Amino acid sequence: MLEPFAKPFYITQPLLPDINEFNEMLKVIWASKQLSNNGNMVKQLERELSDFLNADFLSVFSNGTVALQLACKILRLSGEVITTPFTFAATPHSLIWNNIRPVFCDIEEDTFNINPDLIEALITEHTTAIMPVHVFGCPCNVEKIQQIADKYGLKVLYDAAHAFGVKINGKPISFFGDISMFSFHATKIYHTIEGGALAFKNPNFKERADSLRNFGIRSLDCVMEPGTNGKRNESQAAVGILLLKEVEKEIEKRKEITNLYRQILENIPGINAGRDIDGVTHNYSYFVIRVDKDEYGLSRNELYEKLMEYNIVPRKYFYPLCSNFQCYCNFPSSAKQQLPVANKTADMVLSLPLHGRMLMSDVEKICEIIKAVSEG
Repeated sequence: MLEPFAKPFYITQPLLPDINEFNEMLKVIWASKQLSNNGNMVKQLERELSDFLNADFLSVFSNGTVALQLACKILRLSGEVITTPFTFAATPHSLIWNNIRPVFCDIEEDTFNINPDLIEALITEHTTAIMPVHVFGCPCNVEKIQQIADKYGLKVLYDAAHAFGVKINGKPISFFGDISMFSFHATKIYHTIEGGALAFKNPNFKERADSLRNFGIRSLDCVMEPGTNGKRNESQAAVGILLLKEVEKEIEKRKEITNLYRQILENIPGINAGRDIDGVTHNYSYFVIRVDKDEYGLSRNELYEKLMEYNIVPRKYFYPLCSNFQCYCNFPSSAKQQLPVANKTADMVLSLPLHGRMLMSDVEKICEIIKAVSEG
């Protein structure tokens, strides 16, 4: 009889900087007497993130949602934007907050990403952009999406919340599209406790982003447009600076854990643990399985409940679909017959614990439990 974990084993655990190094950074902040308003720590973080991500221009924000909302402003989007229903709520919410209607497009079964072959049929005279999501850090088909955008004169705004450090054939993920948004929430592979960033190739976008995050203020006596308060503070920027030195080791550790998960789970019928994609530098931000009830013997929901009994706390990412939220379910594009793959996938996927503090024995025990509960 397998014993449950002694304490809840959550889906993630934040990477933390050395407390002594953080205290030294706090001393510098205290000496400066500047806690916010684009201080030296924020400026340093932006420079170092730009270098790390190979971004031409980058601005940091209080969180990824504000960053995504302001990206819509920067691109002057309106009308309708085509996006995916298989994502976190912030993706379509950022559109609605800009009085833009999200139009949901079905996804690819293998990648969980928006299906580019279905985008063109959804374009109308009101469409101004495509907002794909690199789901779980797996890159979208960026070439097809850009071809469609160029054909119809559309902007491309990538929600890259999960894709920190990801590359396609050596090119950084922010190379693609007009703007990419990164989330630095504490649950992410790299974080600043709370935070987000926008990466651009256009220097004018950087200038406008910095203004919009500071109430639209361009100078002491010039307010250009209605902005908001999306600024970073110095202490959170310090966390980000310190963790940039640790994130590559975190990714390498997660890769080892992911490989062990896959090695063990491939022997359990009905559990699909995915694979790496050729040419992609992955960041292993999540470990997601697909549960086939007919082969495994339990549904995703039944496996979820069994794991909870063993003090393992997985997440049903992404369930329910955004298109099934009460606020979106009556949109024409939300009809279940329009989104068969997304609806099927949302009932099958489960994110298992993954972070760099895990032991290999933890992975082995979780897999052993997954095998045991299917056998009754």
